[in-house]
Amino acid sequence: MKETGGNPLLQGLPLLDDLPDLDGASVLVRVDFNVPLRLCADEPGTVTDDFRIRASLPTLDYLLAQGAAVTACTHLGRPGGAPDPRWDLGPVREELSRLAPQVELLENLRFDPGEVDNDPAFVEKLINGHDAYVNDAFGVSHRAHASVVGPPTRLPSAAGFLLQREIEALGELLGAPAHPFVAVVGGAKVADKLGVLEALLDRVDALVVGGGMAFTFLAAAGHHVGGSMVDGDRVADCAALLRSGKRILLPTDIVALEPGAEFGCDCSGGEVRTVGDDIPDGWQGLDIGPDTIQAYSREIESAGTVLWNGPMGVFEDARFCSGTAGVARAVADCAGFTVVGGGDSAAAVDELGLGDQISFISTGGGASLELLEHGDLPGLAALRGAPNAPASSDRPASSNGSRPGRRRR
Repeated sequence: MKETGGNPLLQGLPLLDDLPDLDGASVLVRVDFNVPLRLCADEPGTVTDDFRIRASLPTLDYLLAQGAAVTACTHLGRPGGAPDPRWDLGPVREELSRLAPQVELLENLRFDPGEVDNDPAFVEKLINGHDAYVNDAFGVSHRAHASVVGPPTRLPSAAGFLLQREIEALGELLGAPAHPFVAVVGGAKVADKLGVLEALLDRVDALVVGGGMAFTFLAAAGHHVGGSMVDGDRVADCAALLRSGKRILLPTDIVALEPGAEFGCDCSGGEVRTVGDDIPDGWQGLDIGPDTIQAYSREIESAGTVLWNGPMGVFEDARFCSGTAGVARAVADCAGFTVVGGGDSAAAVDELGLGDQISFISTGGGASLELLEHGDLPGLAALRGAPNAPASSDRPASSNGSRPGRRRR
């Protein structure tokens, strides 16, 4: 695995070494065990990917080795502030008991409306009986929820090893990244990523655009996009970005599906055709074409730093997965510092067996984008306000070396 350095986000942030003596203490750990489940009627759910559970094991094992009693808490799904049997943590608890049998797991945090509302009464309920708090849930640290921002106001607190590793890697992108710095951004909606696109354009040497959002950019550039997904409310915003003078790469050829045909993981009908950057009426653009894959790959492979977030096409449909796979291989082949920002991009890297060739794969797609857009997260700011937080001048802009960089399986 390629190594990372440090960054200023660590300044003033309490780490595990900053906690008081934990022998005999009770520690509450916010983890992100929002794992995928297989749900079948009349049968208990089963965890289909335990990566997020395993990712927090170094922190849980460290706390146990210090003599602490460890209680973990997490959300699962979006139950809407009330108990919902679909999102019961039983399957997660069973998996955790296999991997870390000494760790207790509370019930789904989002069964209580106080979690999302950051209700002080719910915070008090969470911390009752605990002597310290650890946040090891980067994937929700962009949320000002009770379990993320509440405990550090009351308890000695720290970032766990996973959270620390996330901000070390992503912080390099906010500090002094090696150039050329190339950001590859895909996914469906421009609206969800407009803020981070604007922020990235101030930092990167080239912005590479793919996925569904590429068609809003193509429309803004005056191209005909046929029946492709376009966010009409954001065409003007994309046009403004294109006029910024920054280097923005758009697809020059598109893999499109004939009008009326369906796409997705279980679909196979309809004619598929590679067209240029003007798409015939009714045809849907669903992936970048081979010429674009080559151009994007050249840009990525010559970069000093690469950030990739979002697929280049409908990756779950084998007819439209080539763009995402091509970009994944280019990122893996890049000799520079490479970061994959969670979500579908991470899933693609995992499926292709390229994880060990990426410098860092984030566990939080949304949180990583929020960090890059705003330069901080509510969960990190809360930890810096903890009673045991070090003064900024006491923490060098590098890690304490407690743990090696993590790897995806």
